Amino acid sequence: MSIRTQLWPVERQVGAEILAWKDTWPLHLPLLGGIVRHTATATALITVCCLGLLTACTDGDHQGKSEPTPRTALRLRQSAETVGVGGRGAMRITPGTVVYVHKAGTGAPEHELYAVVAFSAENRTDTPVTATTGKGGFRWKASNGHTVEAGNSKGAARIAPVGFHDGGPTVQPHTFRRNTIAFDITKSEKGGTLVYVDGHGDTFRWKIPATSSGDVVSALKSALT
Repeated sequence: MSIRTQLWPVERQVGAEILAWKDTWPLHLPLLGGIVRHTATATALITVCCLGLLTACTDGDHQGKSEPTPRTALRLRQSAETVGVGGRGAMRITPGTVVYVHKAGTGAPEHELYAVVAFSAENRTDTPVTATTGKGGFRWKASNGHTVEAGNSKGAARIAPVGFHDGGPTVQPHTFRRNTIAFDITKSEKGGTLVYVDGHGDTFRWKIPATSSGDVVSALKSALT
């Protein structure tokens, strides 16, 4: 119901009283002060009602438009609880190590270097779960906002270091797989944000150091040579 509709009975009553006294006010001068006081009281009542209704509407609108709190960016070795492709299953994603290299095997980056991230994907359900890694789930966002998907060049897409690549994105029940993702970036884009978008479209972020860091830096660099 609109504010105008709710206040109409009050306005109609006050208006009728004023019209009834308009033509006979000289005969009722002793009572005029009472009329003025009554009219002022009614006007004050209308004002209070308007303010109260407007406040209620404003509060209701504010409560209905609350925004979700953004997720805090994680760090290396911190896990994100995600879901698989199609919103099915539960997958724990944990990036553990990042290395920056100027070549991998015989391949050289198209830009200046590769950022290679080793991560684990753990299936915590009773059925196979497929991570979104094969569907552009991982991205690298530089401090200037420039964002690329994993495997954004031919060389980056071919990187699969021995001992860090357990297979495809599908993980069997109650097991985990280790894998790597690689990004072809410039030196100025080191120390970016690793972004993962899961099967629900939810976004998870990790702040990545600008130097090679993590549990298995030496082993991963050795596997990339």
